[in-house]
Amino acid sequence: MSKNWYPVVNDEVCVGCGGCIERCPNGVYELKDAKPVVIHPDACPEGCKGCEDVCPVGAIQHIGDTTKKGCSCSCGCDCK
Repeated sequence: MSKNWYPVVNDEVCVGCGGCIERCPNGVYELKDAKPVVIHPDACPEGCKGCEDVCPVGAIQHIGDTTKKGCSCSCGCDCK
């Protein structure tokens, strides 16, 4: 897990579908007031964009080195 790679949810764009919460096997998100909130950013595997890929409105972006590919999570993302 990385302290230099984490997701950020744009609350103004998010529609609260919960896809990111369902996709993430690492417990990065929690549902609060019908919207996902990043509660464990350090649990996001470096390079993983599974939640970003599944977001239907593009409300999730990742902070960190976006040139790295490959993550060790089991979410089924295409970052491998």
